[in-house]
Amino acid sequence: MKIPAGLRELMSTFPFEGRVVWIGVRPATREPMRVMERVEAIAGRGLAGDRTAMKSRPGNARQVTLIQAEHLDAVARLLRRGVVDPSLARRNIVIGGVNLLSLKGHRFQLGGALLEMTGECHPCSLMELQMGEGGYNAMRGHGGINARVIEGGPIAVGDILTAVPDMEAEVTHDA
Repeated sequence: MKIPAGLRELMSTFPFEGRVVWIGVRPATREPMRVMERVEAIAGRGLAGDRTAMKSRPGNARQVTLIQAEHLDAVARLLRRGVVDPSLARRNIVIGGVNLLSLKGHRFQLGGALLEMTGECHPCSLMELQMGEGGYNAMRGHGGINARVIEGGPIAVGDILTAVPDMEAEVTHDA
């Protein structure tokens, strides 16, 4: 195993892939999530059928929301539950097997689409209504990420998430 030369190389090394385990779209604010097996990512807009793609301006930083399956497990434990239904978190895509925060400063291939992480997706007060007492605090630090669709294409349950290392990206030490 080669030891990376420095922080920049470490932050651009992705030995593992993730996998899509759940997809949902939010047709409108506060409406129930619509669970999908497959969705079309629209460049510069978001996911077909999601309120963000229908009403947002192109370039919006929160076109797609993603959360780690492992974080839903942590949230369930914090809420003293066996499981948390992914639709309660109100994120579009659940990914298993990769640390989504490691995508900071990078683009990633997700099925037939190319996305770019734009920031963390922090919980809102709706989490308390969705998950019950303690939902907001259980989601803190486990809310996932926001992403922008760079190139559109289909995304389906079972698709692979592959990071696209971008050595030109500005990488900070606090990432």
